[in-house]
Amino acid sequence: MLGIIASLLGVIFKDEIGDLWFEQTTLRRYIAANFTPYVRTPEAERALKPGDTFRECAKDCPEMVVVPAGEFWMGSPDGEGHDPEYPRHKVKTAKPFAVGKFEVTWDDWEACVAMRGCDGTPTSDSGWGKGRLPVINVSWDQAKAYVAWLSRMTAKPYRLLTEAEWEYAARGVTSVDAPHPPYPWGDKASHEYANYGTDECCQGKIEGRDEWYYTAPVGQFPPNAFGLYDMHGNVWEWVEDPAHNNYRGTPPTDGGAWTEGGDASRRVMRGGSWDGSPVGLRSAERIWYSGSNRVSSLGFRVGRTLSP
Repeated sequence: MLGIIASLLGVIFKDEIGDLWFEQTTLRRYIAANFTPYVRTPEAERALKPGDTFRECAKDCPEMVVVPAGEFWMGSPDGEGHDPEYPRHKVKTAKPFAVGKFEVTWDDWEACVAMRGCDGTPTSDSGWGKGRLPVINVSWDQAKAYVAWLSRMTAKPYRLLTEAEWEYAARGVTSVDAPHPPYPWGDKASHEYANYGTDECCQGKIEGRDEWYYTAPVGQFPPNAFGLYDMHGNVWEWVEDPAHNNYRGTPPTDGGAWTEGGDASRRVMRGGSWDGSPVGLRSAERIWYSGSNRVSSLGFRVGRTLSP
């Protein structure tokens, strides 16, 4: 028995030494080469203007777009949408923030896995390929681990978007007086602007610019007014907020996450997907899954708080 215990302790000790060695050698060199020279200085960060883009790494991390402060209507007006989107309410984001120009890709994700910041198993590409395709089959917890890793690499506040930030970024408007159509390009879904499926769940569709039955490489469709790609279609995107059945109650009006009273075991997803219906593409559409779910139509996008 003592021999078995000694062997187990030896394995544990060996693993701990191995982890410490990795941290002090491989990871330190990786941060110094791939992140440190590219992280925005406080002065450079304060100089950023809406529409500016930046990337805080040499390769394989998200390119970010500065989104302006503004005010918009969150949710759907009466006669459009359904109960989870009511009542429509004003939200004001007082400061600019940064949003991933694209959904997090497999290249981005696998850099985190290689540096032991993300759990790479049992995440699967479903046989569709990796590279610049959006990462799929990731849980909310895995998405949170990724932004925590990115924050550690850069010493900057990367995070998931709040639900309100996501809808604001997707709509691409800065005033409640601006038109708020169901889709940022107009009143009807269009394969010229997004990768999505048939009217009936759950299968892809090839039509027009949309040449992909499954996920498309990021950036294949026109960007929205804020310069963001694939906010609609391709994959659903995890956001920070727990599930609320609708907006009745006291959702924040400042763009923050609505954490009070929500079901923390379920997390909100936004944007529609390659196998989703046209209705699911609308800016106001909101659904939720268990935070542990991993499906082939679900990925995420990152946000970043900017210094004043």
